[in-house]
This record gives sequence, structure tokens and C-alpha cells, in this order.
Amino acid sequence: MSLFPQITQTLRALDFVVTAPEEQFAKSIERYIALIERWNKVHNLTAIRNPQEMLTQHVMDSLVVLPHIQGAHIIDVGTGAGLPGIPIALAKPDWQVTLVESNQKKIAFLQQVKIELGLKNVEIMAQRIEHIVVGKSVNTIISRAFSELGEFVALTRQWANTQNMDCRWVAMKALCSEQERKQIREPFVIENIVTLNVPGLKAARQLVIIKCDLDLTASHKESIP
Repeated sequence: MSLFPQITQTLRALDFVVTAPEEQFAKSIERYIALIERWNKVHNLTAIRNPQEMLTQHVMDSLVVLPHIQGAHIIDVGTGAGLPGIPIALAKPDWQVTLVESNQKKIAFLQQVKIELGLKNVEIMAQRIEHIVVGKSVNTIISRAFSELGEFVALTRQWANTQNMDCRWVAMKALCSEQERKQIREPFVIENIVTLNVPGLKAARQLVIIKCDLDLTASHKESIP
């Protein structure tokens, strides 16, 4: 049974603009879910097996972040099966999306998705996150079910520099506890916590948006005798 009618209906429930043509976008989402379903039988990419649930819990869960992140260069840390990076790249073909993943089986899947969906705006990095050096400006560093906030920032703090003053670190969470939020230390600060409404999903979702205030680092150094 084709998912296309359900995908089209669900996408129309989103209250923001997707820059990709609507029909092409829906067809690409359908093909992406079909690829996950096919590869999942051998490589166990995700615990979710049902395509309808993949649409809600993976694709829509990824797309609802769009109004709260900024392009044009997104880095998806620990992307796994390409979430949220692939849905973002499909929705925003004018953005550059870098997928970071160290698992070789998942890398093979991501490369196949890039080829079959013709994703020219996607770059795949098969490396550990802490070893990656990005030589260009980064607007958003995002992670989904990757790690706690402290580890997320610690592994990516090399991107906090004067070239990326407007960069934001965005952690997708079911619910972020106060104890976990306290892991964020200067020069990083939590800028906002956004409650998300995923169409068709009743579970709680949050975005924790973090920024780096380099002025805090400078003032701290100046205060040291």
C-alpha cells in the first residue's frame, strides 16, 4: 500500500513553508522511508519497523524542527539513518547538510540514500565527531537522541569560534531534565527550550537551543591575574 496519500496529508499539517516542490518532496519522503524499511531487514537501522510509524516518529519528528533552526549549513551529529538530516535536506534543497556518522553500515545506507534521491546538498562524513574540522561557516549543529547535552557540546566545541558567532547547537529531546540542563557551562549557555508538536504523535518533544558566548571566554581570561 502506497504511503504517498498519507505523506501528503501529514505534510500539509505542518505550519511552515518547505522550499522543495510539494509533490516531489512527498515522493522523496516515500522513497526514503521505503529505503529505511528495506535496509532495516538486514542492518537494523531503527527499532521502528512500520512505515506509517517511521513517517510520524522519524520523518515528521525531524521536520518540525525547521522553524527553529537556521541555514544554510547544517551539521547533523550522530545522524544514524539520516535523522534529522535527510528530511531537512529534502525540505530545504538550498541548504547544505553534513551528516556525521562513524558506523560503517549506516554510512553505506546514507550513501545509497544520497545516490537514489539525488541529494546534491548532502555531504557524508564517516568520522568520529570530535575529529572533524569544518573549514567553513556553520549555522546549526543538531543532534537527535545522540547524547546528553554536556557530551554533545564537548564533542563539537571545536566549531565554536569567531567564524561561527551565530551558530546554534540544537539538541532534540523527549524531555530534558533540569539536571541535564545544568551540564551546560560557560561559554555555552541555553538560549531557549522549545516544545514541539509533531503531527500524529502524542509524545512530548523538546528542542534545547544552545549558543556559545565567546565574550564570556574573553572576560574570564581577562580576570585571571
